[in-house]
Amino acid sequence: MTKPIAVLDSQWRRHDELFTSEDFARLGEMCELVWAKSDPIPASVLAENLGKMRFYLSALPTLDANQIAAAKNLQAVIELYGAFPDTVDYAACFEHKIEVLATGPGMRGSVAEMAVAMALSAGRGLVEEHELFRTGGEHWLNDNPKTDFTMFGQSIGFVGFGQIAREISRLLAPFSPKIAAYDPWLDPAEAAKLGVKLASLEEVAKTSRVFFVTAAPTKTNKGLVDAATIAKLQPGALVVLVSRAHLIDFDALVAAAEAKRIKAAIDVFPVEPLAENHILRKLPNVILSPHRAAAVTGGRQLMGKLIVADIKRMLDGQPPANLQRARPEHVLDLAGVQHSKKLESMAEERE
Repeated sequence: MTKPIAVLDSQWRRHDELFTSEDFARLGEMCELVWAKSDPIPASVLAENLGKMRFYLSALPTLDANQIAAAKNLQAVIELYGAFPDTVDYAACFEHKIEVLATGPGMRGSVAEMAVAMALSAGRGLVEEHELFRTGGEHWLNDNPKTDFTMFGQSIGFVGFGQIAREISRLLAPFSPKIAAYDPWLDPAEAAKLGVKLASLEEVAKTSRVFFVTAAPTKTNKGLVDAATIAKLQPGALVVLVSRAHLIDFDALVAAAEAKRIKAAIDVFPVEPLAENHILRKLPNVILSPHRAAAVTGGRQLMGKLIVADIKRMLDGQPPANLQRARPEHVLDLAGVQHSKKLESMAEERE
């Protein structure tokens, strides 16, 4: 029996970064792998397989309407970066009933682990006291009541309650926190099942001791957490930024931390790397991470596991259930994705 063709163009991603050896072997058992190298696929190789491939896996999949029309057997485009790309004609994919799948859910464990580690470290003053040890200024047996707090029973807020936020919430469950979230996309019934209170952004900011920014960037949420929202944070609140700096007024965040109104734990920045003379490097109430929340050995291999699981489902005639599925109404709002009249009409039809 002929196996379906899967073009694998991981580009800068290594295969062992995305897949365990067992999952990569399973992928090869299910599909005939084409290219499957860590260098970008030559245009000639993609063109040669365009009409034959059933799955197109790429760190930066690029398909225009003409290519999609020629890809007669294509069932799914699976990106390998972690977010929906702006290099795919989504309207054409939807028209031809081609799934576009994002592997962001495969980073939920590693990113959530880092977010929780940063929150616990900041709440208990671990990094601050560690640095004070270097100069002999540590506080022996001190509660540090003005800066430190426990996570037990704490009020925790989220901006965006997607895969990462849900995994953070799951990891924090033993602390019995009170969780609220601002997420206009989350169905209230689903929120109730997840045990999260949906609230306005203002209410979440006012009531949260720990304020996680975990939403995906869209056209409409740039600077969503603005200076007014940051001003509503309670004194001593901790802001944990692990999604994208796109969502926050970064200058206002820095100013609030510099004034010692709040604490911050930051993994992503508007400009990377952070300037060597940036004030954040000098603030003792800030924990900094160089955009490596997902960067740990094995930390992205859940992506491969979910890819293999969803390809298996599709080969069995079932819809994908593990990766994030593109939908017209959501894709239309994603930062970087171009509008088109066809895509807009598809989104309107689903409302």
